[in-house]
Amino acid sequence: MSINIETDDGVVEVYLSGEIDHHSAGELRERIDEAIGAVTPQRVILDFRGVTFMDSSGIGLVMGRYKLLEGTGAVLELRGLSSPVKRVMRLAGLDRIAVMDGGTKK
Repeated sequence: MSINIETDDGVVEVYLSGEIDHHSAGELRERIDEAIGAVTPQRVILDFRGVTFMDSSGIGLVMGRYKLLEGTGAVLELRGLSSPVKRVMRLAGLDRIAVMDGGTKK
């Protein structure tokens, strides 16, 4: 798993690649939370374009970042979702807490 984080003008963009599983999720959480804490963003974008595998730890990663941002007014956006990952995220209800692939929250 690798991660690249860019911050610019109130936006934190997180580019994920590789596998998201229980082994990698802890480090991902720490690095993303550190970037969010340093910037106090208006928008956080998690880009899954490079993700090749994701288990339930990926759902937990998204939910935890939502809880971190809750009450701040920041928007959580999920981009680059493959069809299977998007389906799993919708089944988990993440489309109600995050903007998915340029759409809107339900």
